Amino acid sequence: MSGAPVGTAPAASDARPVLFRHRAEFAALRTALAGLGALPWRRATAVGAALGRAGYRPLGIRRDVVEAQIAAAFPDWTPADVRDVAEASYASLGRTTVEAALLPALGTEGVLARFAEVEGWDVLEAARAEGRGVILVTGHLGNWEVGGSYVAARGVPIDGIARQQENPLFDRFLTSTRERLGMRVVWDGEAVRRAPRALHEGRVVAFLVDQGTLGLASTWVPFFGRPAKTPRGPAVFALRLGAPVVFGAALRRPDGRFRLGFERVPVTPAGDRERDVDAIVAAYTATLERWVRLAPEQYFWQHRRWKHQPAPGDRGLAAPEALEAPAA
Repeated sequence: MSGAPVGTAPAASDARPVLFRHRAEFAALRTALAGLGALPWRRATAVGAALGRAGYRPLGIRRDVVEAQIAAAFPDWTPADVRDVAEASYASLGRTTVEAALLPALGTEGVLARFAEVEGWDVLEAARAEGRGVILVTGHLGNWEVGGSYVAARGVPIDGIARQQENPLFDRFLTSTRERLGMRVVWDGEAVRRAPRALHEGRVVAFLVDQGTLGLASTWVPFFGRPAKTPRGPAVFALRLGAPVVFGAALRRPDGRFRLGFERVPVTPAGDRERDVDAIVAAYTATLERWVRLAPEQYFWQHRRWKHQPAPGDRGLAAPEALEAPAA
């Protein structure tokens, strides 16, 4: 593959101490990426899939959690169906990890070439034309890093709200990878301050909306029929700033290329700010669920999505009429 070298640690971007185990972990990562970077894309991602699959069997990392969550989400499935999708989800996670690490080596044209289908690009462009920036929401489905890189490769200014990793060296590497692809990284703890500024500048601000986010409040909405604690920050920004909300996802095709889709998330204020926020959160969560149903084997079931359940008085669970999934 041509392009920037793989596995080079960028300059320090924070003052957190770097421990010996951090250096050992990062050295192992660099060694692995150097080897994978020498392989053709299809072969390198196949190695990633094999490594991911080993997490399911024989290692059994969170296997019970993954199978239980899939079984609850698809109660009509047989145990064999659940196991098949569970194992495939580990392979997908392995592919996603390798794809994301190797993306900078592709360059702009190489990134664009990884996409066989793009649906709804006009939806994103129409939202941008409104002049208030765009809130782009997605989940841990398919390859979210590849999806963001496509938007950047098309010349669209995009900020990604991201969590800092525990290992500072890996964190700097991941941040450098995103920035080399044209994305600007905003730590989740800074999102309240920096996301509105980016939207005022007309940028796209991307949020992963299926995990809690530091510094941004959450609400409870249904996800596969069960209450799930979901970040409400994108909905708050949409109402406060009048910014349009667009959902996007990049699903992997059998040939290894991607299908990217965008659709508008309805924002229809009714005058009750709290209920309006809950309705928007419910709408983008319902949209994500609909996309997960298209490719459940590509979802990140390893995250304990329903670990916590609402206590009396918690915010959320919008009115049923607000929870209907928007039309396809």
